[in-house]
Amino acid sequence: MTKRVAILISGGGSNMVALARSMTRDHPARPCLVLANDPTAGGLTKAAEMGIPTAAVDHRPFGKDRAAFEAALTEAITPHAPDMLCLAGFMRVLTEGFVSQWQGRMLNIHPSLLPNYRGLHTHARAIEAGDAEAGCTVHEVTPALDDGPILGQARVPILPGDTPGDLAARVLEQEHLLYPAVLRRFAAGDRRPVFLPEPAG
Repeated sequence: MTKRVAILISGGGSNMVALARSMTRDHPARPCLVLANDPTAGGLTKAAEMGIPTAAVDHRPFGKDRAAFEAALTEAITPHAPDMLCLAGFMRVLTEGFVSQWQGRMLNIHPSLLPNYRGLHTHARAIEAGDAEAGCTVHEVTPALDDGPILGQARVPILPGDTPGDLAARVLEQEHLLYPAVLRRFAAGDRRPVFLPEPAG
């Protein structure tokens, strides 16, 4: 049975677009919703242009009441009956209460080689540490931040003179390859990790 996937975003939605474009006729999943926590997120327009239903739940009116925000998220998600959620640049930390409802059915992509550099500013931290390489990780979402079983990784070299922006751009190219590859395998019930080869050059 084809899985229904809701994709949560906060901004331009480039990973969302990569996921949605990958879900072609022979894919075990289909996008059923793109949901943003910012009504002005550019990814909502892109999703609508692709014919995907969209919704927005602005987190700002909820202040620090994360439970109320997540209740509104659930209210927006439920009518679309997704089988799984993909976080694709969704910049809100979700509580254990929300995550537990989707345990084993929610994926996230993070711009570092986890378990290194959980949280923000991953590229700057990797450069400052003198690392030889960086990358991205797709993992199952658990209540702990950027934790959970690793389902895939892609690596890129850190080049002499790299700025965080330079590195972020190269990592993003790999994100657009890795996330769709992991989703295809995961939606088919295969949880073996995907490891992409390091790009040439």
